[in-house]
Amino acid sequence: MNIAPKFGPAFELETADAKGLDDLKLQAETCTRCDLYKNATQLVFGEGPRTADIVLVGEQPGDREDLAGKPFVGPAGRLLDQCLEEAGVDRSRCYVTNAVKHFKFEPRGKRRMHSKPNAGEIQRCAWWLGAELEILQPKLVVALGATALYSLLGPKVKVTAERGRVLQPANHPPVLVTIHPSYLLRIRDEEDANVNRANFVKDLTNATAFQTN
Repeated sequence: MNIAPKFGPAFELETADAKGLDDLKLQAETCTRCDLYKNATQLVFGEGPRTADIVLVGEQPGDREDLAGKPFVGPAGRLLDQCLEEAGVDRSRCYVTNAVKHFKFEPRGKRRMHSKPNAGEIQRCAWWLGAELEILQPKLVVALGATALYSLLGPKVKVTAERGRVLQPANHPPVLVTIHPSYLLRIRDEEDANVNRANFVKDLTNATAFQTN
Protein backbone atom coordinates (compact mmCIF):
# COMPACT_ATOMS: atom_id res chain seq x y z
CA MET A 1 0.00 0.00 0.00
CA ASN A 2 1.30 3.44 -0.95
CA ILE A 3 0.98 6.68 1.01
CA ALA A 4 -1.21 9.30 -0.66
CA PRO A 5 0.45 12.75 -0.78
CA LYS A 6 -2.65 14.48 0.63
CA PHE A 7 -6.42 14.18 0.49
CA GLY A 8 -9.14 15.91 -1.48
CA PRO A 9 -12.29 17.82 -0.54
CA ALA A 10 -14.38 14.76 0.34
CA PHE A 11 -11.95 13.88 3.13
CA GLU A 12 -11.84 17.40 4.57
CA LEU A 13 -15.17 16.89 6.34
CA GLU A 14 -14.78 16.82 10.11
CA THR A 15 -18.21 15.73 11.35
CA ALA A 16 -21.32 14.75 9.41
CA ASP A 17 -24.39 16.53 10.78
CA ALA A 18 -26.63 13.51 10.22
CA LYS A 19 -27.95 10.62 12.32
CA GLY A 20 -27.39 8.11 9.53
CA LEU A 21 -27.60 7.56 5.78
CA ASP A 22 -31.38 8.03 5.63
CA ASP A 23 -31.11 11.36 7.42
CA LEU A 24 -28.20 12.40 5.22
CA LYS A 25 -30.15 11.52 2.08
CA LEU A 26 -33.09 13.66 3.20
CA GLN A 27 -30.73 16.60 3.73
CA ALA A 28 -29.08 16.05 0.34
CA GLU A 29 -32.39 16.01 -1.56
CA THR A 30 -32.75 19.76 -1.00
CA CYS A 31 -29.13 20.55 -1.86
CA THR A 32 -28.48 23.83 -3.69
CA ARG A 33 -24.70 23.98 -3.11
CA CYS A 34 -24.13 24.34 -6.86
CA ASP A 35 -26.41 25.08 -9.83
CA LEU A 36 -26.69 21.50 -11.13
CA TYR A 37 -29.91 20.90 -9.17
CA LYS A 38 -31.72 23.41 -11.38
CA ASN A 39 -31.77 21.18 -14.48
CA ALA A 40 -31.46 17.67 -13.08
CA THR A 41 -34.60 15.60 -12.52
CA GLN A 42 -33.57 14.74 -8.98
CA LEU A 43 -30.61 14.16 -6.73
CA VAL A 44 -29.16 10.65 -7.00
CA PHE A 45 -27.83 9.54 -3.63
CA GLY A 46 -25.65 6.53 -2.87
CA GLU A 47 -27.11 3.09 -2.34
CA GLY A 48 -26.03 -0.08 -0.56
CA PRO A 49 -25.72 -1.74 2.85
CA ARG A 50 -24.81 0.28 5.92
CA THR A 51 -22.24 -2.44 6.69
CA ALA A 52 -20.54 -2.22 3.28
CA ASP A 53 -16.86 -3.17 3.26
CA ILE A 54 -16.23 -1.28 0.01
CA VAL A 55 -17.56 2.01 -1.35
CA LEU A 56 -17.42 2.46 -5.12
CA VAL A 57 -17.34 6.12 -6.19
CA GLY A 58 -18.18 7.17 -9.74
CA GLU A 59 -18.34 10.58 -11.37
CA GLN A 60 -22.01 11.59 -11.52
CA PRO A 61 -25.41 10.10 -12.40
CA GLY A 62 -26.07 9.53 -16.08
CA ASP A 63 -29.33 10.06 -17.95
CA ARG A 64 -30.90 6.80 -16.76
CA GLU A 65 -29.74 7.29 -13.18
CA ASP A 66 -31.17 10.82 -13.18
CA LEU A 67 -34.57 9.53 -14.25
CA ALA A 68 -34.56 6.50 -11.94
CA GLY A 69 -33.07 8.26 -8.91
CA LYS A 70 -30.63 5.36 -8.39
CA PRO A 71 -26.86 5.15 -9.02
CA PHE A 72 -25.25 2.83 -11.59
CA VAL A 73 -28.43 1.47 -13.19
CA GLY A 74 -27.42 2.31 -16.78
CA PRO A 75 -25.03 0.49 -19.15
CA ALA A 76 -21.91 1.46 -17.16
CA GLY A 77 -23.51 0.16 -13.98
CA ARG A 78 -24.37 -3.18 -15.56
CA LEU A 79 -20.82 -3.50 -16.87
CA LEU A 80 -19.45 -2.65 -13.43
CA ASP A 81 -21.57 -5.42 -11.88
CA GLN A 82 -20.22 -7.94 -14.39
CA CYS A 83 -16.61 -6.90 -13.85
CA LEU A 84 -16.97 -7.00 -10.06
CA GLU A 85 -18.28 -10.56 -10.33
CA GLU A 86 -15.36 -11.55 -12.58
CA ALA A 87 -12.96 -9.98 -10.08
CA GLY A 88 -14.44 -11.94 -7.18
CA VAL A 89 -15.85 -8.88 -5.41
CA ASP A 90 -19.19 -9.42 -3.66
CA ARG A 91 -21.37 -6.68 -5.16
CA SER A 92 -24.03 -7.12 -2.47
CA ARG A 93 -21.52 -5.94 0.13
CA CYS A 94 -20.60 -2.77 -1.75
CA TYR A 95 -22.07 0.72 -1.49
CA VAL A 96 -22.19 2.68 -4.76
CA THR A 97 -22.30 6.45 -5.04
CA ASN A 98 -20.96 9.36 -7.07
CA ALA A 99 -18.68 12.30 -6.42
CA VAL A 100 -21.39 14.60 -7.84
CA LYS A 101 -25.02 13.82 -7.06
CA HIS A 102 -26.85 15.70 -9.85
CA PHE A 103 -26.72 14.94 -13.57
CA LYS A 104 -24.82 17.56 -15.57
CA PHE A 105 -25.69 17.54 -19.26
CA GLU A 106 -25.97 19.50 -22.49
CA PRO A 107 -29.26 19.20 -24.42
CA ARG A 108 -28.86 18.10 -28.03
CA GLY A 109 -32.25 17.84 -29.60
CA LYS A 110 -34.23 15.38 -27.50
CA ARG A 111 -31.09 13.85 -26.00
CA ARG A 112 -29.21 14.92 -22.89
CA MET A 113 -25.48 14.49 -23.39
CA HIS A 114 -23.17 13.97 -20.42
CA SER A 115 -21.04 16.98 -19.45
CA LYS A 116 -18.11 16.59 -17.06
CA PRO A 117 -18.46 18.37 -13.70
CA ASN A 118 -16.00 21.20 -13.11
CA ALA A 119 -13.73 21.64 -10.09
CA GLY A 120 -16.14 23.94 -8.28
CA GLU A 121 -19.06 21.52 -8.66
CA ILE A 122 -16.92 18.63 -7.44
CA GLN A 123 -15.74 20.60 -4.43
CA ARG A 124 -19.23 21.75 -3.45
CA CYS A 125 -20.68 18.26 -3.72
CA ALA A 126 -17.75 16.63 -1.90
CA TRP A 127 -19.42 17.36 1.46
CA TRP A 128 -22.08 14.73 0.74
CA LEU A 129 -19.55 12.11 -0.34
CA GLY A 130 -17.42 12.84 2.70
CA ALA A 131 -20.45 12.47 4.96
CA GLU A 132 -21.37 9.14 3.36
CA LEU A 133 -17.85 7.84 3.95
CA GLU A 134 -17.78 9.11 7.51
CA ILE A 135 -21.01 7.28 8.32
CA LEU A 136 -20.09 4.07 6.47
CA GLN A 137 -16.46 3.79 7.64
CA PRO A 138 -15.57 1.37 4.79
CA LYS A 139 -12.44 -0.74 4.63
CA LEU A 140 -11.75 0.50 1.09
CA VAL A 141 -12.92 3.24 -1.28
CA VAL A 142 -12.66 2.60 -5.03
CA ALA A 143 -12.17 5.74 -7.13
CA LEU A 144 -13.76 5.04 -10.52
CA GLY A 145 -12.20 7.65 -12.77
CA ALA A 146 -10.68 11.11 -12.53
CA THR A 147 -13.62 12.98 -10.98
CA ALA A 148 -13.94 10.52 -8.08
CA LEU A 149 -10.17 10.56 -7.59
CA TYR A 150 -10.10 14.37 -7.53
CA SER A 151 -12.83 14.44 -4.87
CA LEU A 152 -11.04 11.88 -2.71
CA LEU A 153 -7.34 12.71 -3.12
CA GLY A 154 -7.14 16.12 -4.79
CA PRO A 155 -6.00 17.34 -8.21
CA LYS A 156 -2.37 16.17 -8.05
CA VAL A 157 -3.17 12.43 -8.01
CA LYS A 158 -3.80 11.12 -11.53
CA VAL A 159 -5.51 7.93 -12.72
CA THR A 160 -2.88 7.27 -15.40
CA ALA A 161 -0.04 7.33 -12.87
CA GLU A 162 -1.75 5.51 -9.98
CA ARG A 163 -4.13 3.10 -11.70
CA GLY A 164 -4.37 -0.26 -9.97
CA ARG A 165 -2.63 0.98 -6.82
CA VAL A 166 -4.11 1.31 -3.35
CA LEU A 167 -3.23 4.67 -1.78
CA GLN A 168 -3.46 5.42 1.92
CA PRO A 169 -4.45 8.98 2.86
CA ALA A 170 -3.69 9.85 6.47
CA ASN A 171 -6.53 9.02 8.89
CA HIS A 172 -8.88 7.93 6.09
CA PRO A 173 -9.76 4.64 4.38
CA PRO A 174 -7.42 3.43 1.61
CA VAL A 175 -8.33 4.33 -1.97
CA LEU A 176 -8.03 1.98 -4.94
CA VAL A 177 -7.50 3.91 -8.17
CA THR A 178 -8.99 2.74 -11.46
CA ILE A 179 -10.99 3.91 -14.48
CA HIS A 180 -14.72 4.50 -14.75
CA PRO A 181 -16.50 1.62 -16.55
CA SER A 182 -18.07 4.09 -19.00
CA TYR A 183 -14.59 4.41 -20.56
CA LEU A 184 -14.82 0.78 -21.68
CA LEU A 185 -18.15 1.43 -23.39
CA ARG A 186 -16.59 4.11 -25.58
CA ILE A 187 -13.89 1.84 -27.03
CA ARG A 188 -14.85 0.82 -30.56
CA ASP A 189 -12.09 -1.66 -31.37
CA GLU A 190 -13.11 -5.08 -30.02
CA GLU A 191 -9.60 -6.30 -29.23
CA ASP A 192 -8.72 -3.05 -27.48
CA ALA A 193 -11.97 -3.19 -25.53
CA ASN A 194 -11.26 -6.74 -24.36
CA VAL A 195 -7.75 -5.83 -23.20
CA ASN A 196 -8.99 -2.78 -21.30
CA ARG A 197 -11.82 -4.74 -19.71
CA ALA A 198 -9.38 -7.40 -18.52
CA ASN A 199 -7.18 -4.68 -17.02
CA PHE A 200 -10.18 -3.17 -15.25
CA VAL A 201 -11.10 -6.54 -13.76
CA LYS A 202 -7.48 -6.94 -12.67
CA ASP A 203 -7.66 -3.56 -10.89
CA LEU A 204 -10.84 -4.62 -9.10
CA THR A 205 -9.29 -7.87 -7.85
CA ASN A 206 -7.20 -5.69 -5.53
CA ALA A 207 -10.43 -4.96 -3.64
CA THR A 208 -11.09 -8.58 -2.67
CA ALA A 209 -8.63 -8.43 0.25
CA PHE A 210 -10.81 -5.76 1.88
CA GLN A 211 -13.97 -7.82 2.08
CA THR A 212 -14.41 -9.74 5.32
CA ASN A 213 -14.96 -13.48 4.95
